[in-house]
Amino acid sequence: MIKDANAVKIMILDKEYMVSCPDDEKEALDASVRHLTEKMSEIRSTGKVVGIDRIAVMAGLNLAHEAIQSGSAIDSGENSTGPRLRELNTRIEEALASYRQAEMN
Repeated sequence: MIKDANAVKIMILDKEYMVSCPDDEKEALDASVRHLTEKMSEIRSTGKVVGIDRIAVMAGLNLAHEAIQSGSAIDSGENSTGPRLRELNTRIEEALASYRQAEMN
């Protein structure tokens, strides 16, 4: 678990995760959580993908594809969304690692 002054509890597909987030990014994190949860729920509802890890990977791929198609994932500088997408990806990976660790215990 993240023990940080900026630790935030989020819920994705009825699972609780703790992620680090600066205060000025919490609104964006909340929007990201809602969007990711929606995408993962859509994938889960098809019944074609089983397991939260696989659902998360498929949702990540779909979101990355959408970002690339819209041109927002082009990393052309410090103010582009590329670094923000990498940070979000890191947060998702940390949350999934925490989930896997909790499942093993």
